[in-house]
Amino acid sequence: MTPAALLLAVVTLERLAELWLARRNTRALLLKGAVEVGAGHYPLIVLLHALWLTGLWLLGWEQAISSLWLLIFLMLQVLRIWVLATLGGRWTTRIIVQPGSALITTGPYRLLSHPNYLVVVGEIAVLPLCLGLPWFALVFSIANAALLTIRIQEENAALRAAACREEPLPSTGHSD
Repeated sequence: MTPAALLLAVVTLERLAELWLARRNTRALLLKGAVEVGAGHYPLIVLLHALWLTGLWLLGWEQAISSLWLLIFLMLQVLRIWVLATLGGRWTTRIIVQPGSALITTGPYRLLSHPNYLVVVGEIAVLPLCLGLPWFALVFSIANAALLTIRIQEENAALRAAACREEPLPSTGHSD
């Protein structure tokens, strides 16, 4: 197995584990009375991430790995773990509004409104750069920016609506 294939295998396993965790957390939140908001764009996010990972496998599995970009990618993983640990059972890949829950303002959420989206933006660009695929990074970064624009608007609208009704705020933090 090439180093690039090993890196892609680790990322693929990470993504699969995250999907399992997101589904588990989503089910638990919905059982507690949470509601999903803005689900219409979710299939496009899934498609984008599936195409991104598939494309990396097809084009990058034999490429040399850039040490600098790999280091940046690993730093993004530290931030991802911080986000996941901060959100705990509220982390999901969907926009979920949980009645009675306050907006999380600890961990990386002290510094940014959407730290997980920063991680995703970084990963979409940096992993292809690790594999010497700058054009791939550019194409998927543009597509991701378009989807995140929709997603963040949906999430912020849910935040505003919840604040106007004095209801709880969305408990989200992940777009893949």
